Amino acid sequence: MAKSIDVSDLSIYYGDFLAVEGVNMTIRAKAVTAFIGPSGCGKSTFLRTLNRMHEVIPGARVEGKVMVSGQSLYDPTIDPVAVRRRIGMVFQRPNPFPTMSIYDNVIAGVKLNSRKMRKSDADALVERSLRGANLWNEVKDRLDRPGMGLSGGQQQRLCIARAIAVEPEVLLMDEPCSALDPISTSAIEDLIHQLKSEYTIVIVTHNMQQAARVSDETGFFNLKAAGQPGHLVEFNPTTKMFTNPDEPSTEAYISGRFG
Repeated sequence: MAKSIDVSDLSIYYGDFLAVEGVNMTIRAKAVTAFIGPSGCGKSTFLRTLNRMHEVIPGARVEGKVMVSGQSLYDPTIDPVAVRRRIGMVFQRPNPFPTMSIYDNVIAGVKLNSRKMRKSDADALVERSLRGANLWNEVKDRLDRPGMGLSGGQQQRLCIARAIAVEPEVLLMDEPCSALDPISTSAIEDLIHQLKSEYTIVIVTHNMQQAARVSDETGFFNLKAAGQPGHLVEFNPTTKMFTNPDEPSTEAYISGRFG
């Protein structure tokens, strides 16, 4: 079941360095939320705090709260691995497991969570996940072939299939199309539209048009100056952000005057 995420007073550190300061937002369930802003303003860093990927970097930590269904993700009793199971991640570069077949790539996460499955259940899960990622018809006759043998766009959809196979509530996508050609990008964008009926989706993108096309709400991050922490300038429905933003700096960024 898709869940909303409530973020309050979240600040993100690498050691003593404050990377992102004081973020407040509510990410709606079953909607697409996009984060935009110039390079280095903390968009991807913030995204990684939403499933505790940030803290795999030594010295990285957060202050503030990230709440899902009234439960704090950073509560000391919460297992980070369980968080990452509920809140899946798709990275910038497609990263299928190189030694695994297409079939084994899809169920890798499920196996990692040590769920014993009958072959028939595994087959059904692989088909359902690949259909969910709009990839089934392209690969159904070669499931035993290496995942790395697919095109870049197919590999990214395979990674999405792998992410949804563990039945998460939220899907995070860190610039999922930046390494892809326009046709593959269009396929991923179509897929995002379809997936939001079942998942809460958060996407970081450098592509302004992509944010406008795929998202329901948009957050604009920026830096006051080099070496200063990133911060959330504005968070609004995407149509408002792109037609009538509240902040002059949002308008300046969207219209291409900087960034």
